[in-house]
Amino acid sequence: MNVIGISGTPRKEGNSEILLRYALNPFEDHGWDVKLFLLSELKVEPCNACESCKESGTCAIDDDMQEIYEAFGWCDAIIISSPVYSRNVSSQLLSVLDRHYAVNMKRPLEGKVGGAIAVGRGTAGGQALTINAIYRWMLSCGIVCVPGELNGVTAVADKPGDILKQEKRLRQAKILGSNVLKVAKRLRG
Repeated sequence: MNVIGISGTPRKEGNSEILLRYALNPFEDHGWDVKLFLLSELKVEPCNACESCKESGTCAIDDDMQEIYEAFGWCDAIIISSPVYSRNVSSQLLSVLDRHYAVNMKRPLEGKVGGAIAVGRGTAGGQALTINAIYRWMLSCGIVCVPGELNGVTAVADKPGDILKQEKRLRQAKILGSNVLKVAKRLRG
């Protein structure tokens, strides 16, 4: 079985990316094929609302989103992480979510399983709003949203690597991954 992780941070090895890697560990442990998309290394332009995808069935923008489109069809599960910017997902991740519009009619993610991770600077930094934004997008795609211990994983971290000092959050990321894995296996089983 196959899982994709999308790290929405523009910061290489940022805290939300670290939590995503922890959430993908259970899949690796169970022999799943894992594809990790780091938006810190990819070029995904924002949607330009040209609507050409509605006629051609493909996005007119030729960038790294093409790989992500392929992975949408390939995967059985998806976990998305984002830092919190202005109480929302990062602009890099928002481009990916918006660009899904080009394949929405094909419904490549429908019936698949997903989880979400958000990391913000303060205790009221918008993590719940960011998790909610990711899960609302997932629901619009037909993805079965799976919680961690409570909902998705939220954390407070500021400087790169701060999250590595938070054993509880690292454990929660693995729980989220395990829960997504279990549900995906049941649905595909």
